[in-house]
Amino acid sequence: MILTFHEGACIRAAAGDTTLVFGPVSKQSKNFKPTNFGADVAFISLNHPDMNGAEEAGRGDKQPFIIQGSGEYEIKDITVAAFPSGSKYGGEPRTNTLYSTHFDGLSLLYLGALGDMDLPPDVLEMDAPDVLIIPVGGAGVLNPAEAQKLAVKLEAKIIIPILYDDKTLKQFLKETGEDVKPVDKLTIKPRDLVGKESEVVVLSA
Repeated sequence: MILTFHEGACIRAAAGDTTLVFGPVSKQSKNFKPTNFGADVAFISLNHPDMNGAEEAGRGDKQPFIIQGSGEYEIKDITVAAFPSGSKYGGEPRTNTLYSTHFDGLSLLYLGALGDMDLPPDVLEMDAPDVLIIPVGGAGVLNPAEAQKLAVKLEAKIIIPILYDDKTLKQFLKETGEDVKPVDKLTIKPRDLVGKESEVVVLSA
């Protein structure tokens, strides 16, 4: 699986000829550049232009299967469990959806614009995710200290921060005690995870 970051909360996960996009940016966004690649599946965690741009993830005849809201989904060989959570992204209380996804032999937990430390019990009872994608920037979502606490609680092997600026990213890295340089992409296979524990990977947009 290859993971890349496309500003805001937008993460692309690709394996073989299948591409997933989490939190695609809409053309209506005033904060980030719209998503500009095609995907097979688009995960919408929050109904906000910064992360509901499913239409930007289509290319010609190839339009993404859109997953929005809680429930269980199966498409191709991808299984998804989605859970509601709280967020104040954009300045008002909203429902944010968390996605636990099994894809290419790996488990990803995408927290979107999560602003609430109290996760649904079902999420806490799941096996520790291989990859945790977590907001760290405050302003309606988890702040750096909260994000670090939650990441430790979830026992993820790899942690990828989203929705940050330079200042909040620096604070998050200080909280985690890691000093990492951003990389363009993360290429990962199940065997690469052996022995990893709470390793932070910063993807540059």
